[in-house]
Amino acid sequence: MNSSRHLVPAPLGALLSALPAFPGSLLFSTGLNLLLNKHLPPDTCRALAGKRLRIDVTDARLRFDFEWNGQRFAACASQASLAPDLSIAACAHDFLLLAQRREDPDTLFFSRRLVMEGDTELGLLVKNTLDAIELPLFDLGRETLIGRRRHG
Repeated sequence: MNSSRHLVPAPLGALLSALPAFPGSLLFSTGLNLLLNKHLPPDTCRALAGKRLRIDVTDARLRFDFEWNGQRFAACASQASLAPDLSIAACAHDFLLLAQRREDPDTLFFSRRLVMEGDTELGLLVKNTLDAIELPLFDLGRETLIGRRRHG
């Protein structure tokens, strides 16, 4: 499938890029805490401690900077002079496919639709940790954060 058909339109990306970065990072890290915090193994938490991470949604021109502070994910102010330890970039549609587990990160990486920069060992830890967690992210037919879907 050609992912270029699913890109965020450039004018919307330009508008989104004008928004302040910190509130988005705060919302993103809060979502990570709700979804992942209780599923992270202790060894992963130790390896993540103090590491700056960035998710870069390329077509939407959004960046989410955050770190694991030992207890939870916390938003970081984006600082051009301080590069993240790990940056993962893709278009919004590919991130959605990853969250839904409809696409494999290795496939996206080797087709150059997913770009990882920085500490590759940390990147592999993040990938393997997410692969090991059973989460029904964005699957409306299964249990969601709000609860089970009611059947009439």
